[in-house]
Amino acid sequence: MAVLNKIRQRSLFLILIIALALFSFVLTDLIKNSDALFGGSQDVVATVNGQNINRVDFMNRVENMRRQLGPSATNTQAMNRVYDQQVRRAVMTTQFEELGLTVEEDQMRDLLEQNFSAYPEFQNEAGLFDESKLTTFIANLKEANPQKMILGNFQLNYDEWVNNENSIATIAKERAYYNMVKAGVSATLNEAEVDYLLENSTRDLKYVQIPYATINDSLVEVTKADIKAYINENKKKFEVEASRDIVFVEFKEEPSLRDEEDLKAEFDDLINGKAVFVNGRNDTIIAFAQVKEEDLSNYVNLTGESAEAYNDSFVKKSVLPTVVADTLFNLNVGDVYGPYKDNGLMKLTRLVAETTVPDSAKVRHILIPFIGANRAGVDAKSEADAKVTADSVADIVRADRSKFPELVTALSSDQGSVDKGGVYDFHPSTQMVKPFSDFEFQNNVGDIGVVKTQFGFHIIEILDQKGSSKAVKVATIAKPIEPSDETIDEVFTNASKFELAIQNEDFQKMADERKLEVRPINNIKILDENIPGLDSQRPLVRWAFENETKVGDYKRFSIPGGGYAVVQLTKINDAGLMNPENASASALSEIRKEKKAKLIREKVSGTTVDEVAKNQNRPANTASAVNMKNPTISGAGLEPQVVGVAFGLKEGETSGLVDGNRGVYMVTVTKVNDATKLDNYQAIANRLSAARVNAAQTKVYNALKETADIEDNRSRFY
Repeated sequence: MAVLNKIRQRSLFLILIIALALFSFVLTDLIKNSDALFGGSQDVVATVNGQNINRVDFMNRVENMRRQLGPSATNTQAMNRVYDQQVRRAVMTTQFEELGLTVEEDQMRDLLEQNFSAYPEFQNEAGLFDESKLTTFIANLKEANPQKMILGNFQLNYDEWVNNENSIATIAKERAYYNMVKAGVSATLNEAEVDYLLENSTRDLKYVQIPYATINDSLVEVTKADIKAYINENKKKFEVEASRDIVFVEFKEEPSLRDEEDLKAEFDDLINGKAVFVNGRNDTIIAFAQVKEEDLSNYVNLTGESAEAYNDSFVKKSVLPTVVADTLFNLNVGDVYGPYKDNGLMKLTRLVAETTVPDSAKVRHILIPFIGANRAGVDAKSEADAKVTADSVADIVRADRSKFPELVTALSSDQGSVDKGGVYDFHPSTQMVKPFSDFEFQNNVGDIGVVKTQFGFHIIEILDQKGSSKAVKVATIAKPIEPSDETIDEVFTNASKFELAIQNEDFQKMADERKLEVRPINNIKILDENIPGLDSQRPLVRWAFENETKVGDYKRFSIPGGGYAVVQLTKINDAGLMNPENASASALSEIRKEKKAKLIREKVSGTTVDEVAKNQNRPANTASAVNMKNPTISGAGLEPQVVGVAFGLKEGETSGLVDGNRGVYMVTVTKVNDATKLDNYQAIANRLSAARVNAAQTKVYNALKETADIEDNRSRFY
């Protein structure tokens, strides 16, 4: 009671303490996300030259882009595509505003006519564009908003129409902008003359080269201070984005040996007639070898949920699984082989029949497509009507085969064979789709028939067949080799135990004890999606770049295909200049080259090419017709610095020592060959102008983007 009385007496004090604690918790979270406090960039994916790219609009565009790219595209790929588009629009909008570029009402009407004149909705009875119909459509669309209306093959609402108009206007402004740029990059006649002289004025040289390789790398000391100095002198070359280094071990959900043995036991039941087969009439227990041929399709397709459908066709040896092709091809009819492993599947194969088939066939055909068939045109018939037509055509050509070519021209939609009278010259059985191939290889020369494929109905005539060889018909029951629930549980347990072990122990040591391979991945960027060996790992990348994640922290992630990766962050590389350790790979050779050049200069004596050659025990070489446009010296390679020095000399003059790409040089100009001037340089100017115009659009945009003020916040949302 005394305690309760004290609590009552101090209740106000306790309430204040609790309130302060709650306020502190909320304040900490707000400070951590300070953008939310001050309106910052919680809803801004990027800012380009002060223009915000809104998160909601951006995400809607990403979703639309992902649908356009198809099911194989990832969210990150769609996001990057939309980001590039939006940044381009913002960068160019800045230019349009600075120049006062606009699209006026009259110009917009012309643009809409250019873009929509082919739409029947906006055409009059004569098939010409009718602006009033467009105006009416837009008015109705605005009134119905947000409901959608049909335009061509699309459905859109008024807001989407406005976005479309804006896109058309932007494209028009871009075109005008780039046309102005292109008009200003044409080459002058003076520039054309310079280009001509650079290519056609040449020098004959005598030179000596002392290669850098004559000094062993071990004789040149490169210190960390040297590398730092080189980095500071070449900052642009060594600027890097923020990145992270990690190590990881994998725990894959892979089938164990026990899982494989259990699956083999299921196949043994099929071999021994212990498995229950549901054939649609009743449940029977029957061995695979005793199943009637007419029941094989059901047996294979239903027994154990086979991963391969039954193929009631004869095939050549080359079509059989490579690992067992010889064995299967030489079975006796009715024999069963297996179980065996092939491409992640456990299989059991029975040889059903064997025959002899042609090696190649020559046919001609007429293709009648139907609605829904692959590559069917807009004028395709219904499937029923197409079948009636195909049967009628088959009757006609059976009665008079001479009509085949004219019917090909009149009716066939296979443009690849129309010009050849519908003929496909000799080809193997693997070239055509299965129903087509079955007909031409399992029937006789002269036979005519109607065959349905995914392209439509084919009227096929077999013109000729060549050769013959054995073919077999097989029935294969296949099941994926998958990890059992017990194996999956064991993988999870092992991953969890490893996580616990590295709480207080070294990552590498614990991996070594468990015989796990530790794989390092360096230089991961903030927007990377795929990591070598760990595809589709945006969660991992986001974790590695979180402010709370420190070097030494670890986390478990699910991996594609099943299983886990336990990842540890090993290094944080901030944006800026590359550190000396990472820069050494590219900097070392350049620094060594500079130091070797100094050492070579110190030991060289002589003022002529021959003296230096003798002094350094190097050959004196010659090079003819060296030009400035392609500054390559015969026997030495690309040496622009050396060639540049040579073109500054008069005939008979000798240079001092010149540091080149591959060594230190001394050159003498033995002959000056000045190009004969042309009467007119217009053709060269035109060529230079065309090259500049073609490159202008890309180069201009890249330059504008490089100088733009871009704040990229994508990593907060993706």
